[in-house]
Amino acid sequence: MKIWSIEGNTQKLDGGAMFGNAPRAMWTRWMQPDELNRIPLACRALLVQPVNGKTVLFDTGVGAFFDPKMRDRYGVVEERHVLLDSLAEAGFSHEDIDVVVLSHLHFDHAGGLLREYREGQPPELLFPNAIFLTSRPHWERANHPHARDRASFIPELPGLLEASGRLQFVDGGRSDILGDAVRFAYSDGHTPGMMLAEIHGPPGPDGKPHGGVVFCADLVPGRPWVHLPITMGYDRSPELLIDEKTAFLADKLERNVSLFLTHDPDIALVGLSRNERGRYEPVNETEKLSGRVLA
Repeated sequence: MKIWSIEGNTQKLDGGAMFGNAPRAMWTRWMQPDELNRIPLACRALLVQPVNGKTVLFDTGVGAFFDPKMRDRYGVVEERHVLLDSLAEAGFSHEDIDVVVLSHLHFDHAGGLLREYREGQPPELLFPNAIFLTSRPHWERANHPHARDRASFIPELPGLLEASGRLQFVDGGRSDILGDAVRFAYSDGHTPGMMLAEIHGPPGPDGKPHGGVVFCADLVPGRPWVHLPITMGYDRSPELLIDEKTAFLADKLERNVSLFLTHDPDIALVGLSRNERGRYEPVNETEKLSGRVLA
């Protein structure tokens, strides 16, 4: 298998919202805000080929579906659909994708499913040959959001996915269409039913897969969030998220699994270590993946 990091449209969001209850004096050591207190964020996807004979895209970034007013509100920088350009740079088009794995349906992870904004035209689904995978609990959340997170979802998207006839749900740790190379875990701290996909080779002597890459989605959106107490203001249950992250990072460190980061503005992939104080730290940072062989 080979892996590519596929850059999508970038955003600028309020630093205080992105770092929850962490004081500004702390988070500005990691990311410098602009004059509006916004920090730069990537919206990065992961492409893997072949997975059980399929070309698979994990998430699609924010895309360019917003109208100009909403694009400005949510700090989306580019007007064009950057994900499509990045796929082309890697030698693919959206028609080549066989499976799109959606960790969750917040607009900054699923908006790239839609064609770029055209005045007076309804939203249109891209990826005409892809099966769309997500979790059933999160699908329920997307269709019946809480008032607190309703703005994070695209109202038209569930209907478009259903109408495609190509929506499928992952139940448990495995999907038949992806086979044994991808296993799934779930997190509820950011949003109910968020899927965490781990792509790996054969299991080791202990029966567990070692090495490989895990798509962190919004459990660990970038390097600063490797620190256990750091959460986002967008997380529905910060204490639960910290508990989930504690178990998640311990497992990935033990099995030498690398972390794929969707929102880090500079780095796509990191390994993990723990310092003398027991704190997790990102190591072996990789800015971009261009067909790297997955060991």
